Amino acid sequence: MIVKVPASTSNLGPGFDCLGIALKLYNRINFEKSDRLLITGCDARYCGADNLAFAGYRAAMKARGLTAEGVRIDFRETCIPVSRGLGSSAALISAGAFAANELHGLHLSREELLSVCTRIEGHPDNLAPMIYGGFTAAAMDGEEAICASYPLSPALRFLAVIPDTPLSTAKARQALPETVSRADAVFQLSRTALLIDALGRGDMELLGHAIKDRLHQPYRLPLIPGAEKVFALAEKLGGGRACACISGAGSTLLLISDSDAVIRACSKAVLENFPAWKALTLEPDTEGITLPLSD
Repeated sequence: MIVKVPASTSNLGPGFDCLGIALKLYNRINFEKSDRLLITGCDARYCGADNLAFAGYRAAMKARGLTAEGVRIDFRETCIPVSRGLGSSAALISAGAFAANELHGLHLSREELLSVCTRIEGHPDNLAPMIYGGFTAAAMDGEEAICASYPLSPALRFLAVIPDTPLSTAKARQALPETVSRADAVFQLSRTALLIDALGRGDMELLGHAIKDRLHQPYRLPLIPGAEKVFALAEKLGGGRACACISGAGSTLLLISDSDAVIRACSKAVLENFPAWKALTLEPDTEGITLPLSD
């Protein structure tokens, strides 16, 4: 079977390790029952038992007390860039777990799949929108994942600005301080609550305030050369109708606007300043991980 899994953008400013939105940029991975492990379509370095798609497959089987003897995995189409803050590792893990669930009739619910996958990934912010689709908030309660879905205004437009250099999640996390002040914690909580409302109503004025962050972006922006210039372009060209944040751990930057014209202007300006980068206008994905009938 072919599993189709969307990219996701997470954090969205203050929603660190919690908020995420699924995006219409997909990996399509083929899974077939086999008595041995065979992985094709990717770099030879990732063709062993430590492949994240196989890790997800194996974890789903283990959740039902079964052992994964093997499986054939073929990476047919991988459009989600690696180490760019769009959930590439979560996409592999969730695809593997979903495939095992379907191929072996494990009857794991989406809630159970999220918990299984998060034990590998470490945090559910990318996984939740991939599995459920749309705009989600997720957290772990011990070994179990808790997830809620929220409305997302159809007026909003999303521009993923993808630098030509990666940024590993490990390096991005190392840049963060071990503790934060009470003032910063209060700032973060209040903005996260406002952000959910702003995204649901498409209120750009409120979103401009709510998307501000003190927990991770001030420490990660210096790791992404050109990021501050992109933020400035969004502010200048948007005229109050655009804002920007780091997508996940980076290096991708996410621009949000309620204007197609502003998104086009920002995309053009980014590519003029950074010709080697990519600027993708992406719509939210509302389905989450699926078995595409068309394929």
